[in-house]
Amino acid sequence: MVIAAKDYPAHVLSWEFAMPRIARLLPLLLCPALGASPLLAEPSAVGRQLQVNPQTGLDTHDGITQPVKTIARGVRLAQPGDTLNLAPGTYHESLDLSLKMGEADKPITVDGHGAVLDGSEPVLAADWESLGQGLYRKTKILPNMGPAIAGRWFFLWDGKMNHMGRTSKGPSAPFKKPEELQPKEWTYIAAEDAFYLKLPEGQDLGSANIRYPARSNGVVMAGRGAHLVVKNVTSTHVWNDGFNVHGAQRSLKFENIASIECGDDGFSAHEDAQCEINGFVSIGNSTGLCDVGESVTHYRNVFIKDCIGHDLFFIGLDHSLENALVESSASSALSFDGGRLPEGKTASLRVKNLHLRRTADGIKEIRLGSRGKFEADRCTFEGLNVTATPGASVRLQSSIVTGTRKPNIAIWSTATWTGGSNVYDLNSLKMDKTTFNAATFGDFQKLVSSEESSRWETSPAAHEGIGADPAVLAKIRRE
Repeated sequence: MVIAAKDYPAHVLSWEFAMPRIARLLPLLLCPALGASPLLAEPSAVGRQLQVNPQTGLDTHDGITQPVKTIARGVRLAQPGDTLNLAPGTYHESLDLSLKMGEADKPITVDGHGAVLDGSEPVLAADWESLGQGLYRKTKILPNMGPAIAGRWFFLWDGKMNHMGRTSKGPSAPFKKPEELQPKEWTYIAAEDAFYLKLPEGQDLGSANIRYPARSNGVVMAGRGAHLVVKNVTSTHVWNDGFNVHGAQRSLKFENIASIECGDDGFSAHEDAQCEINGFVSIGNSTGLCDVGESVTHYRNVFIKDCIGHDLFFIGLDHSLENALVESSASSALSFDGGRLPEGKTASLRVKNLHLRRTADGIKEIRLGSRGKFEADRCTFEGLNVTATPGASVRLQSSIVTGTRKPNIAIWSTATWTGGSNVYDLNSLKMDKTTFNAATFGDFQKLVSSEESSRWETSPAAHEGIGADPAVLAKIRRE
């Protein structure tokens, strides 16, 4: 069934990302303006050009005439108006911008030039106890392992993530007993604070290619911060979030960023952080993006795929998402709710040119919650039920709800629903206790006092300008 103006390019629809081949993602994030010399950034009107290079730098250098070695040292040197340039490559450290303050006309900019922040470290045989028959044990793998971290944990086995059927903010299997493990499986025993690994028969730990997530986040902003720009950076293989923003953060901008295979969220804003994101790829994370508290986030040009717990999760104050393709395989496609906000506040989520489609087996749900104002314009929702729960406010405009398996829309009695110029290709449409179909759709239009220009249409044809713009998505992918 054709549901957008034109087919998405094949590489957008079928591209598979399998670590450790993360180098395939680097061209995605290289800014074309940088040409063949990515560190020759355009001079800033103010401030200095600082350089980080793990191969040639030393942290005793000034970062200007000679590069420093670590990101941490570069961040300490950066002042308002400065640009911190990372040499392309893989960094086994986080980018921590906590408490950094730029100025309105002098932001602090970090340009990764395609740098990858890898949170994993190798499992070393010398650190593990052999229990025989391929079983190994390690206590205190992290200083403060608790339920929240254990719930996000994974091991990389020959470059492939193994969650053991567990994920943050999603259904999780119980930990196995050590004696139940099969080859290439692991478990955690909280009472011992111990991890167990089971290797195939005849393999020793020294020859196995196993890594674990040693760091919590790829990019970190905590406490207070303002006027910061992060661009052309990939975060991967941390046990928490690729991009983690906490506290009173103001005027934060992110451009051409990616989160690949992180234990929790690809991007997550908390408290009252304020963020703008233009160009975001999230693949293989527990949740594609998750914004909570009284956060304010605005996303443009987004591609999300292969999530586990949630694809989109908004329970903050004010959010928008424009021009996005989400290939939904998570246990929950989209959750939006203002019920956790302080009394008297209402959450808002505006989506425009969003194509949210189910790609895994089983039809899942878009759930719109209480004290939440949801507005969708020129969107396609494919293979997903839509539920407007009590207290939800929904406005759907110039959009399509369809699917090979026909979805259902359920609107609770105290939810409000308005719209126009929509196309509904449904199994059923239910408002309170009344169910509507194609023949009785006119009764629904009268009931909601809107939707006059909408229609119930089986297998809708192409509709110009509805869904994500494939040309823009191809640019942010840059394969």
